[in-house]
Amino acid sequence: MRIYFLQVLFIFSAFIFSQSASAENKLQLPTYSTEYNVQSDPFKDAVAAIKLAGESNRNVLIEIGGNWCTWCHRMDAFLEKNPEVYHSLHSKFVVLKISVSDSNENEAFMKALPPVLGYPHMYVSTGSGKMILSKDTAELQEDGKYSIERWLEFMDTWQAQNNAESKKASLL
Repeated sequence: MRIYFLQVLFIFSAFIFSQSASAENKLQLPTYSTEYNVQSDPFKDAVAAIKLAGESNRNVLIEIGGNWCTWCHRMDAFLEKNPEVYHSLHSKFVVLKISVSDSNENEAFMKALPPVLGYPHMYVSTGSGKMILSKDTAELQEDGKYSIERWLEFMDTWQAQNNAESKKASLL
């Protein structure tokens, strides 16, 4: 009985620890940054994301995918398991998740973007709404898994801070 009690206590403790570690990962983010919603208006969400990015000196990372997308779930799980990447992503970018699915392809919104080669697909926009990158997320993988190093390099390269540096360089 004592061993059983210790096992239950251990499992309960592990559950509580994993929940608190997961909660540490969570930030107060707009809904459009955390979920693919087939009922969302992508234009309205994009306006809000661009406004927030402009106010907070960040770029917008537009993530195209859906709840049906296996690699989208793998990417979310990777970010959840890697707090350094997760926090860096949300401190350097305003994430805008756009759902595409059989029930809502968001055709009008997608027509304004370069073609998507696979899902998830990402675009980077400045805080003023200028599109500066179309990115196949397979490039963020190594040996079939998302790579911390590739993610961090990507974010460092395409963060808003570099927008101003590139403007200064073009003026010289």
